[in-house]
Amino acid sequence: MLATLGPSNWWPGETPFEVAVGAILTQNTNWGNVEKAIANLKNEGALEPKTLYRLPRERLEECLRPAGYFRLKATRLRNFLEFLKDEAGLSMEALVGRDLSGLRERLLAVKGIGPETADSILLYALDAPVFVIDAYTQRIFSRHGLLPEDSDYHEIQSLFMDALPRDAALFNEYHALIVRTAKQWCVKKTPRCDGGCPLAPFLEAR
Repeated sequence: MLATLGPSNWWPGETPFEVAVGAILTQNTNWGNVEKAIANLKNEGALEPKTLYRLPRERLEECLRPAGYFRLKATRLRNFLEFLKDEAGLSMEALVGRDLSGLRERLLAVKGIGPETADSILLYALDAPVFVIDAYTQRIFSRHGLLPEDSDYHEIQSLFMDALPRDAALFNEYHALIVRTAKQWCVKKTPRCDGGCPLAPFLEAR
């Protein structure tokens, strides 16, 4: 995948906090819509924890409108901000280097943050070695006979975490390449295996 697509340079975001916000907003929408919402927050001067924490709820919802489900996402974002305030005084940097399992557990306790979002924040915002699993990962690996289709999040994650060295840069690039490959070739309805997919030889071998 790397030889075909080149480095991914993920995740798009100028600061760890922006990456975390993007991970929350990208639930149930495409990245283009998230970018519009993030641009609104930047124009508001609110893409910084303390400023966003003080932003009135109505204004926050209006900024998030392009991302869809904007009232729900405003609630989830405020829940995350309360977590960040209680855990680290609204400083993303203060979370770096914390015990990974404990921090992940506390992130998952935040209402509206599930495993994929929590792990995206840990990997892409905090540079912690945790592999992110999503629908693209499950699709590619089940189609290639490496996973049962009904595998749950943690079963799939264990496949990667048990087989690979705990390297955040490796996990970052590997997951990004999976997403890019799935979007271009391993699409949901009819995979384009004969269209130059870098994983086609593995499918043929199986």
